[in-house]
Amino acid sequence: MKEYVLDKFREHVKSEYPKEACGFIIAMPKGRPRYFPAKNISNTPEDNFIIDPQSYADAEDTGIIIGICHSHPNMGATPSEADKAGCEASGKPWHILSWPGNQLYSWEPNGYKAPLIGRQFSYGILDCCTLVKDFYKKELNIDFECYQGQDGWWDKGENRYLDNYAEQGFTQVTDLKKYDIFLIKLVSPVPNHAAIYLGDNKILHHVHGRLSNREPYGGYWRKHTTHILRHKSLC
Repeated sequence: MKEYVLDKFREHVKSEYPKEACGFIIAMPKGRPRYFPAKNISNTPEDNFIIDPQSYADAEDTGIIIGICHSHPNMGATPSEADKAGCEASGKPWHILSWPGNQLYSWEPNGYKAPLIGRQFSYGILDCCTLVKDFYKKELNIDFECYQGQDGWWDKGENRYLDNYAEQGFTQVTDLKKYDIFLIKLVSPVPNHAAIYLGDNKILHHVHGRLSNREPYGGYWRKHTTHILRHKSLC
């Protein structure tokens, strides 16, 4: 990273502390690369970041995004599991600046894949939907998209799982089979959690604040299941 770009990144990080700052490095149509500050819309900005989609659009209207930046308040600059996964998903170099440590860590996509079991939770990067997506790709070579939206969409009049499952190749069923997906309500008016049935009364899922894990399908999870979905290729 050029020193003048780092200076602007550092100024932004300092101004947002103790929240995580985020932004882009963009290549201008004419001229030098520059730092472009973005808005962090995470519900817990002291612990993680979610870049505002409008910031993405504004950056792309200004130049070509060639790097993703964010800060680590009160901790080192070493990338987390979610950072590594996010870098792979973006396909671009990432840069982390610790603050007030003022240490920079930069890296590029290198093929990293988060483990299916024991992964840390980070909404939009490592969460229940991305776990199901990664499992289906690894175990079944089936691709589909996660329509994440802003964290908390289930309390804002949206119904993203039910609105999009058919488009992604799934159908609702009543007879339970291995690899089916459960939709579950977690303190929500609509289904906002997804889990995979592994057979033998076991599910694989990823709940906010926990590591992804396998556990029995019963109790709370069974009680609050609303739908069972099956991919058309498994019917």
